Amino acid sequence: MFPKYDVIVVGAGHAGCEAAVAAANMGSKVLLATMNMQTIAQMSCNPAMGGVAKGQIVREIDALGGYSGIVTDHTMIQFRMLNKSKGPAMWSPRAQSDRMLFAAKWRSLLEQHPNIDFWQEMINGIIVKDGIAKGVRTGIGLEIESKSVVLTNGTFLNGLIHIGEKNFGGGRAGERASIGITEQLVELGFEAGRMKTGTPPRIDGRSLDWEAMELQAGDETPSKFSYTDTPTLKKQRPCHIAYTNKEVHDLLRTGFDRSPMFNGRIRGLGPRYCPSIEDKIDRFADKDRHQLFVEPEGWDTVEIYVNGFSSSLPEDVQYKALRKIRGFENAKMFRPGYAIEYDFFQPTQLKTSLETRLVKNLFFAGQINGTTGYEEAACQGLMAGINAHLAINEEAPFVLKRSEAYIGVLIDDLVNKGTKEPYRMFTSRAEYRILLRQDNADIRLSPIVEKLGMANMEQRMERVEEKVKAAQAIDDFFRKTSVSPDQMNAYLESVGSSKLKQKVKMNTVLARPNVFIENISKNVPALAEYLTQFDEEAINLSEINMKYEGYIRREQEMVEKMNRLESVNLREDFDYHSITSLSFEAREKLSALKPRTIGQASRISGVSPSDISVLLIHVGR
Repeated sequence: MFPKYDVIVVGAGHAGCEAAVAAANMGSKVLLATMNMQTIAQMSCNPAMGGVAKGQIVREIDALGGYSGIVTDHTMIQFRMLNKSKGPAMWSPRAQSDRMLFAAKWRSLLEQHPNIDFWQEMINGIIVKDGIAKGVRTGIGLEIESKSVVLTNGTFLNGLIHIGEKNFGGGRAGERASIGITEQLVELGFEAGRMKTGTPPRIDGRSLDWEAMELQAGDETPSKFSYTDTPTLKKQRPCHIAYTNKEVHDLLRTGFDRSPMFNGRIRGLGPRYCPSIEDKIDRFADKDRHQLFVEPEGWDTVEIYVNGFSSSLPEDVQYKALRKIRGFENAKMFRPGYAIEYDFFQPTQLKTSLETRLVKNLFFAGQINGTTGYEEAACQGLMAGINAHLAINEEAPFVLKRSEAYIGVLIDDLVNKGTKEPYRMFTSRAEYRILLRQDNADIRLSPIVEKLGMANMEQRMERVEEKVKAAQAIDDFFRKTSVSPDQMNAYLESVGSSKLKQKVKMNTVLARPNVFIENISKNVPALAEYLTQFDEEAINLSEINMKYEGYIRREQEMVEKMNRLESVNLREDFDYHSITSLSFEAREKLSALKPRTIGQASRISGVSPSDISVLLIHVGR
């Protein structure tokens, strides 16, 4: 009935979709298995992509040939570049998406791919022979063979939904949980745990008083995520901001005795940085109000997502409290918020390729690894898909360094440190933020993935080369062109910068605080004329490179130092227990995690600098 596939991907959420596309674009024959074809790429929580650090990840996915950025550009209803008041390392793109269009676009792209087949059924087991993944077993007993398997089960593994004192099995509202895989993996020796996430109630937008809330419009000149020829947003739908108040908090507290979070029925840990509304008012009792983002679910729907009001309190308590928020006095609820508990597997059981240590050619990606967020899941799926293809073709794994991508930081953190709560990416997690900007992801990553043989990279590389060439041309122009005091002094004085006393090269003026290319060009006609041949992306890249030249050089020097440790390889069969000069904890951790390099070993929790010195001696360095 079935051919033998190269890669079977279990689950069609954000991780699963990217895994399927990545493996297929590498040349593998892929089967994407899902319990429901109607919910492929569904945005289970908020209808948005990107945000602080997450936006950088989406651009990295795009630079590596993934589809999340493309789908977002085709389906967004609002775009904002966050943190523009800060340095460029912090700039983060974020888009509100049309939930239904987002899923439909993803499904369309997947169905158009000749290397991807589909199967709609629960997968409740993996075929494992001699320690190697050989396929999957379905709920009705079918066995489908493959050379590798990628598990991207999201919140479905033994999922349990909580609303007040009620709880019932489910992987998402209206969908059943996945049973069987956890139990089999535990039998194989994997360590499983429980985590929790939640979602807010959905509201009928026709029942809200929009005039009572703050308007949050998109950027005047919206950008996009993908580096390809995707459409630019021509019109936007606004979001709004509302606030809780003391009366709301008091009403919510009346349900605490029935809260599954407070009475011990929920055992899993929730995301610290995205707490439920009851958690917020309990932990921050001194706060009189909390901000809520009132987000539309799409162009043609009245359904509203209340970002910041995630809750598992009884539905009557949620409803009464919501109606005490200004603008929500007559609110009608489509459905209440809920919490969901699900199984995950400690990611220290993975190699940096996302292949499991216990079973060869079995890969995990997404929330099964203890992460939270569409973007974190999608990038893991992409990397797992690429590495599943490489593994079955006996090629070296594709692993990104911390200095190369936020994706590299995320996977390195998971594999070396594990996680006790849902892992979310922040800019603060990356040591080399000025190098890992959202504007240069294509320059950093597209050349790397092109060498792997990813399909459709030729046109992308042409764009990268043109962008680099254009930015360098602008840089050269600034370094060889002088500006005079009479051209610049009035402007410099207006931004609080000292006046010029003589002609100087433009790049030295640009290096000053609060001085930007756009303003210089208004005062230097020759520059304005010269820049007309370049697009905004090249101009921005050149400006950042010149303004932050010193910082960039310093971080590159730090990377070079760290890469010396990354270049010292450690054998997988290295006997750490025989080195008695290592601390006992280091011997235990190194034996369990089997780091590939000294650099990776140095980032393992419990391995001290003195342990690294001992290792360097033992490898002859």
